[in-house]
Amino acid sequence: MDLIFVIVGFFLLILGGNWLLKSAIGFSLRLQIPKIVVGMTVVSFATSAPELIVSLKAALQGHADLALSNVIGSNIANLGLVLGVTVLLSTIKLSDSFYKTDIPILFLSSALLYLFLIFDGVLQSYEGGILFLLLLVFLIYLLKYQTQAVHDEMPEDDEELPLYQGLFFFALGAVGLWGGSELLIDGAVGLAKQFYVSERVIGITIVSVGTSIPELSASVVAVLKKEKAISIGNLIGSNVFNILAVLGLTALVSPIQVSDLDLIQHDIYWMLAVTVLIVPLSYWLPNMQFAKKEGVILLFFYACFMYQLLQ
Repeated sequence: MDLIFVIVGFFLLILGGNWLLKSAIGFSLRLQIPKIVVGMTVVSFATSAPELIVSLKAALQGHADLALSNVIGSNIANLGLVLGVTVLLSTIKLSDSFYKTDIPILFLSSALLYLFLIFDGVLQSYEGGILFLLLLVFLIYLLKYQTQAVHDEMPEDDEELPLYQGLFFFALGAVGLWGGSELLIDGAVGLAKQFYVSERVIGITIVSVGTSIPELSASVVAVLKKEKAISIGNLIGSNVFNILAVLGLTALVSPIQVSDLDLIQHDIYWMLAVTVLIVPLSYWLPNMQFAKKEGVILLFFYACFMYQLLQ
């Protein structure tokens, strides 16, 4: 049964990513807003919904390590695995605003999470409030001042959807991503428990990769359809949402007390490392393009992380 859950979960995630992308393109054309904004708001929030649901559920049930390891592992997977796979499929060209806005907010949110956790091993409710407040400020700035940060090619099948149709595809995509992630996580955790794997390892590997599948699905579909603005915006936005919204809201509901110290003595440094790695990769890019070489570097980083984790 667990294996069936995993297979059905993957199927729903692929469908959900496609439906969500279709609605996002329709909204961006109908509202005449840059696709990077759609990617970093609508798509990012929907693809981060599995992390939010899993983390809230875990925290309320007293599994704080699962809630935190889910986000840390997902952020590592988004930049190492998902971005690596995405740029292997197609190059992504960036503009100056990518460096001035998107990378700084990603770095700031990651640094804040580290500082809040490193001193006492607890993400307090007021600290969660600070994270969530920063998210609101960032979204207001994004919607008012952000310009197109990725030069994407406009495919011929772009179409402006009627409002009801766009909402319908968005709902289908969100439900598909949520339901697929739930099935995938339940099945994967059920299989992993047969091997007596710790809660932290389950959270930072199977659960985090499972909840990153929506980002992978949405980004791969976006690149294959040449919607690269949504692809890169989705990945950066999802990591920001994971920290500021998922952990911020989770801590507001229930403070996150770390019990497995490896999370803050080991795993969080890998999350910071892959975030910092994006900076030199971005600034040293020839023609300001993420290409196959950068994809190989990111995938190698993720492989090293997984290898040392499972030793």
